[in-house]
Amino acid sequence: MQDQPYAPKISAYLEELIVLIKRQTPSDGTHISAIPELCLRRASQMSEPMHTVNMPSLYVVVQGSKTAALAGENYVYDPTKYMITSVHLPVIGQITQASPKLPYLSLQLSINPEVILEIIHKSRIQWKGKTGRGIWVGQSDPLLLDGLLRLTRLLDTPGDIEFLAPLIIREIFYRLLQSEQGSLIRQSAVTGSYAHGISKVIHLIKRDYSKPLVIEELAKEANMSPSSLHKHFKKVTAISPLQYQKAIRLQTARRLLLSEGLEAADAGFRVGYESPSQFSREYVRMFGRPPMSDVKHLRNSFVVLVD
Repeated sequence: MQDQPYAPKISAYLEELIVLIKRQTPSDGTHISAIPELCLRRASQMSEPMHTVNMPSLYVVVQGSKTAALAGENYVYDPTKYMITSVHLPVIGQITQASPKLPYLSLQLSINPEVILEIIHKSRIQWKGKTGRGIWVGQSDPLLLDGLLRLTRLLDTPGDIEFLAPLIIREIFYRLLQSEQGSLIRQSAVTGSYAHGISKVIHLIKRDYSKPLVIEELAKEANMSPSSLHKHFKKVTAISPLQYQKAIRLQTARRLLLSEGLEAADAGFRVGYESPSQFSREYVRMFGRPPMSDVKHLRNSFVVLVD
């Protein structure tokens, strides 16, 4: 365990989660589990800042710590806190506490909007209609950790997963929906809310990132005016639709450069840039190095980019 003092009950949950996750992650990296919604991670050293797109998920660190930066806003989470993203967000993640003796260990539980809606309808949880940021950090509590522990235990009894995992996952999100930040989970699932419209726009931008961005068309899809779209998009994501598209384009180009060995100009063209010089300028602005220098650095440092 780490040196920080935790409440006895929380400490007991964390200790068992550490044992379970270590057993399921024999090596550093991301490990897909037998529960489709559950992903486990392990790292034996601190990382460089890594650009990625966080999917709608609950993120829980059981050992170590991590930061996620979004447009200058920093979110820190460790075993005392959890983080949730309710929409796909381009963030810069960095593992800030890890060692071979005490590796960074975490789990990610993806959010299914249909499950959230089902819980809302069955439990009659009210939604207040307020639009807020699509990422936040909350305080871990015994009820949440108990659910996550029981879910992770199922990996040792795979025959129970099909029946029990969906029930425990619903319980976990039921608890989160009742928390202080529960409305921020509800906002992206409730049809007709501004955040639900923004979630639709994010999906369209991610799907058609190489095409020109036409705000009027996106606003129509979200049933908003262009000015309202800009306002609520920035409330949820902290950036504009154009900045969001740029982040998706550049992160995709970076993966293409790494995985397919493309030339910089070809990668830029593939993601929607017509000007190689503009692509190179914006790439340097985001990642700090020209495309080919950046790829060489990444390969030398064994950084793996994960969606």
